[in-house]
Amino acid sequence: QVQLVESGGGLVQAGDSLRLSCAASARTNSRYAMGWFRQAQGREREFVAGISRSGFSTYYVDSVKGRFTISRDNAKNTVYLQMNSLKPEDTAVYYCAASGGTYYSSADFSSWGQGTQVTVSS
Repeated sequence: QVQLVESGGGLVQAGDSLRLSCAASARTNSRYAMGWFRQAQGREREFVAGISRSGFSTYYVDSVKGRFTISRDNAKNTVYLQMNSLKPEDTAVYYCAASGGTYYSSADFSSWGQGTQVTVSS
């Protein structure tokens, strides 16, 4: 089971940018697809973005397309989520996750980090 630790969350204003990082405890490049989920208060967890093992293929939920970019550095066992043009509705706890299956099916993700809070003020 891979251990995941997120960082980079914080309080920003609408229109600002943030970059989240997720450090993995184990070598991830050939074993896991990676993804980011978020959960706003009182709502279900939402699959935001996924990236394949190679990094060549990505998935985004419609609400973040064109604003968020997921990437990975396999040499550093780290996954990133660059978030631009942030909106108040992006406010949530963001979780990094690892998948032994696909990068685009939320059901395949089985290892989770502890989460990092992102708050966007209007």
